[in-house]
Amino acid sequence: MSYKSIILNLGVDAPAAPIVKLGVELAERFGAHLIGLAAADVPPLVATGDGMVYEGEIMQIQRTEIEKRLAELRAEFERLVPASISSEWGQEVCSPTRFLSVSARAADLIVTSGEEGENVYRTVDIGSLALGTGRPVLITASNVEHIMAKTVLVAWKDTREARRALTDALPFLAKATEVVIVTIDSDRDDSIRDSLADVAVFLEHHGITARTELIRGEADGDRLLTFARSIHADLIVSGAYGHSRLREWAFGGVTRTLIEESSINRLMSY
Repeated sequence: MSYKSIILNLGVDAPAAPIVKLGVELAERFGAHLIGLAAADVPPLVATGDGMVYEGEIMQIQRTEIEKRLAELRAEFERLVPASISSEWGQEVCSPTRFLSVSARAADLIVTSGEEGENVYRTVDIGSLALGTGRPVLITASNVEHIMAKTVLVAWKDTREARRALTDALPFLAKATEVVIVTIDSDRDDSIRDSLADVAVFLEHHGITARTELIRGEADGDRLLTFARSIHADLIVSGAYGHSRLREWAFGGVTRTLIEESSINRLMSY
């Protein structure tokens, strides 16, 4: 198994070079087609305190500015991606989260920066992306240009989401120097150790040697991150846990912590 098509999200307000260089490296590593995408939207008409609204002329100015920035990102993408890599570009004046979600059908993996902002018209909602696209999402650490993924931590929980994440991460796990499967649990139940052992055997069938760790205590994102740093992991693989609450996503505690963390790369699946 390998990633043969990778979507690379370029944020309109972020420097393009780091994420593009990272995408190029991943495309070379896996022999993948690289799809560069960028999007931003014009906010809808909004009433002000004086009862005024954005006029069409102002909205057109904003749209023109977005189109100019998208053109700049395209030029940067095409400049940095060598001809030896199969690639293409896509852009839209629309919600970046929606654009990536629709485009996800054409890819094995989505790669995006972990930089979140409050402006939903210009930045991707990572939680919605992870839980809504049906594809693994690789969230990069801040401004990294390389993901070595030499030591990979798999946050294991015997759930559909974790099983999906484990399978989705196989291309990374197969190339890692060390794979550590970790469960944090307060129960002293033999079934937990059996679960870890089964996962190790599953990976062994794929030619991947992994060791297992059971950490006693309540499942906690900070505890997981502390362990990840102790083994110098540069990639955490985990399921994404959440549910739709009205028009927003409500996340599990560990998932929220991982989404908000910016010092380590994370691969999440739902």
